[in-house]
Amino acid sequence: MVGELHAGDPRAAAAAGTARFLAQVDPARPVAVAAHFDADGLSAAAILVQALRAAGRLAEPVIVGKTETPWDGTFAARLLALAPGGLVLADLGTRPAAVLPDMPTLVIDHHRPTGTPPAAITLSGHGLEPEPTSALIAWWAVGALGDQADLLWLAGIGLVGDMAEGAGFAELADAQARWGKTALRDATSLVNAPRRTAAADAGPALRLLLACDGPKGITKGEGPDAEALRAAKVEVREAVEAARRVAPRVVSDVALIRFTSPCQVHPLIAQQWRGRLRDKIVIAANDGYRPGWVHFAARSASGLDLLGFLAKHRPAGADGRYGNGHAQATGGALPLPVWDSFIAGLGF
Repeated sequence: MVGELHAGDPRAAAAAGTARFLAQVDPARPVAVAAHFDADGLSAAAILVQALRAAGRLAEPVIVGKTETPWDGTFAARLLALAPGGLVLADLGTRPAAVLPDMPTLVIDHHRPTGTPPAAITLSGHGLEPEPTSALIAWWAVGALGDQADLLWLAGIGLVGDMAEGAGFAELADAQARWGKTALRDATSLVNAPRRTAAADAGPALRLLLACDGPKGITKGEGPDAEALRAAKVEVREAVEAARRVAPRVVSDVALIRFTSPCQVHPLIAQQWRGRLRDKIVIAANDGYRPGWVHFAARSASGLDLLGFLAKHRPAGADGRYGNGHAQATGGALPLPVWDSFIAGLGF
């Protein structure tokens, strides 16, 4: 286990850790809030930015782009351009390497850690039962800045987006009672759509999350950002329909579905086939998402630890983009020659 949420009350621990982080940050300089571009990461960013600004702090969101990670030099350059006094990493994984060395850093995450970030305050939900999403941890964290009841719907979107509806969190029940279960689900679907498109531009989704006071501002919005989300859903739906026509190849206990799409639909395809091939490890592989690379998602209904499976079959040449996430929902990205080695090792 990594982090501070595993001893005592994780809600209080999240707020206390955030207070210690902010005590290290020069209030005259902005906090850079880096986040993943899915519903959980975007909602976490919106919670953090709004709470910090309401408390009189400067805060700027920085969202990863298509195929980008925070540990890429280009991303670090985007962060440094803000001249930040502190950095928050939300829903981006927990790794041993620093994104910005010597920068006060707060890590908010729930994926399986691959190491302990040096000198960072780490709020990791991994291993808690039930396991909170990054947006929920972010909502707990900003409790350090006062009452955040009006931002609870954003935590609800993070919980719905990462399939934690059945986990029993009282916060989700409260959000559903106040804003509506259907509205939260529909808003989550729209917020998640842009990052799966070929352009992977999460800007419209983030702007709506920052501007709206509830999910219906997203589902019933009429401006260009709301229209962009609806158009993204159509693009992704069509890409899924094309990819789902590809039949799997099965070798031993692995089913491989390989297709070409500029859209990030491989996790959706893996999830769909998981229910049909319940005794197999399903790998949906997309060689059209990034030229020269294969991006893949692994799912299984068998209960097998997929992170352990990928670690066992890790090919030479794999980097930090390989084998992260959750025991039952993982994947990665490999250059084509390394991918060929990987699937050869699986018997294909």
